[in-house]
Amino acid sequence: MTIEAACINAASAALSESIRPFVIAVGADPEKAKQAARNFADLGVAGLVSFGVAGGLDPSLVPGDVVLANTVWQPNDDAIPTHAVWRDAVATDARTLRCFADVAVAGSDYAITSAVAKAALLERSGAAVVDMESHGVAVAAQEAGLPFLVVRAVADPALRALPAAALAGIGPNGSRRPFAVFAKLLANPTALPALIRLAKDSNKAMKSLSTIAASVIQCWPKNVGET
Repeated sequence: MTIEAACINAASAALSESIRPFVIAVGADPEKAKQAARNFADLGVAGLVSFGVAGGLDPSLVPGDVVLANTVWQPNDDAIPTHAVWRDAVATDARTLRCFADVAVAGSDYAITSAVAKAALLERSGAAVVDMESHGVAVAAQEAGLPFLVVRAVADPALRALPAAALAGIGPNGSRRPFAVFAKLLANPTALPALIRLAKDSNKAMKSLSTIAASVIQCWPKNVGET
């Protein structure tokens, strides 16, 4: 989302334009994430990052926890590792946060919204969180031979369902659509408590992302050949 992208933009604002990260919000679109990463690779970037919120699969994770995934599980069960040196450096630098660097993220081509579906994906993949962009970025990074990193903050924990109205609130370019959420809420007012709870949990995730964004940039390994 654009609010996730803003975390990286703020953390890199003082950098010269020549080394400032390229950032794009893809609105929870797996194919768009993959193509954007491929486009960045074609521009000659040194590395790729999948950055944003995620849904919890491991019940021990709480909103605001950060997953620096060591592996990205593809929907076809293939696994792509992330850059170990970069990942560990960020985890060490972000000591004020609860970071988990020895767990996997599961990629999904569709939203995993129910607690039952989350539990099933946890059992199948063993991943701690799920999102809809990291698997596309991982494929692009593997194709281009680029180091890449996954930085995801838990927004909706494993035992809570994601309200359907929340999905309407993300535009195709990653912008927020509050009126679309309001329309869904009018059709189903009983969803209001769940939306309020999700908003509080998402705020915790965004605070973690704002905190860790600088570490992601500052801890880029000088020798990217290290793995």
